[in-house]
Amino acid sequence: MMPIHDSVKPQVEAFFDLATFTISYLVYDEAGGHAAIIDPVLDYDPKAARTSTDSAEKIVARVRELGVQIDWILETHAHADHLSAAAWLKDTVGGQIGIGHGIDRVQKIFKPIFGMEEAFQTDGRQFDHLFADNEEWGIGRLSSKVLAVPGHTPADVAYLIGDALFLGDTLFMPDVGTARCDFPGGSAANLYDSVQRLYQLPDETRAFACHDYPPPERPAAVWEATLGEHKQHNIHLNSRVTKAEFIKMREARDATLTMPVLIMPSIQINVRAGHLPPAEADGRQYLKLPLNTL
Repeated sequence: MMPIHDSVKPQVEAFFDLATFTISYLVYDEAGGHAAIIDPVLDYDPKAARTSTDSAEKIVARVRELGVQIDWILETHAHADHLSAAAWLKDTVGGQIGIGHGIDRVQKIFKPIFGMEEAFQTDGRQFDHLFADNEEWGIGRLSSKVLAVPGHTPADVAYLIGDALFLGDTLFMPDVGTARCDFPGGSAANLYDSVQRLYQLPDETRAFACHDYPPPERPAAVWEATLGEHKQHNIHLNSRVTKAEFIKMREARDATLTMPVLIMPSIQINVRAGHLPPAEADGRQYLKLPLNTL
C-alpha cells in the first residue's frame, strides 16, 4: 500500500455509459501523477453474448492523455447491472483491483446459485486487495479511506478520496433516491444505517453516484451533488426520514422492481474481479442461466 501523503483536492472525471446508466470515474492528483479508476464498465451485448471494451477504452485514452499512473482499479461492490472492465484495464494500464473485504459473502451466496466451478474460491482471492472498513491509504498525493456501507448488498463500500465521496449504489442523485435492497443479503435497515454514517461527513463533501436514472423533469444525466444537498433533498432518505419510514418505503418499492437486465452475466463476471469464466473442455467460455431462481 502506498503511504498517505498531504492531501490535495482530487481531480474527478466522469464517464457515463448510456446502455447501463453507469458512471465510471477517473480520479487523480494531477496530470502526470497518480490515479484510480472506479467502477469501470465492460460493454456487453446480451443478444449476441459478446463483450467489448469501447467504454473502457475511453478511460484509457484519457489516462494516456494525462500521463497518469493507475495505482488502483476500485469496485464499490459486485454490480448487478453492468459487467466490470477491471481485469481488462489492469492488463492494459496496470493497477491493483480493490474491493471491500465483504466480497467473500457475496461469492458464497452466488457460487451455488450459478453453479460455478468447484475450483472457484469464495475468499476474495480473485481481487488484488480486500479493503477493511476505515482502511486508509494514499493515491499519489491524495488521501483515501474506505467506508463500509452495506444495504444494497452486504459488501458495498464507499471511497472517500480527499473531499470526493464515491457512493457506489448507496445513494443516487437527490431527485432519484436510494438503491434497492432486495438482492440476496441486502437490507433496507442496513442501508439506512449506512447512509446515516455518510451523513456524518461534512455537508460540502462532493458525492458521486455510480448510476443516474433521470426523472422525466430532468432528461439529462447528472452524477454529482453535495452531502448537504442529499440531507436536505434526497427523496427517499433525507435528514427528516425515520428508519421505520425508510424501511417501509424501500421494501414496498423493491417489491415492484424487476431484476436488472444484465444481472445474470454481471454477477458471474464481477465476483471474479472482471475475469471471464475459465474455458471448458471445448475451449469456449460459458455463462449460466439458473432457471426459476432469482
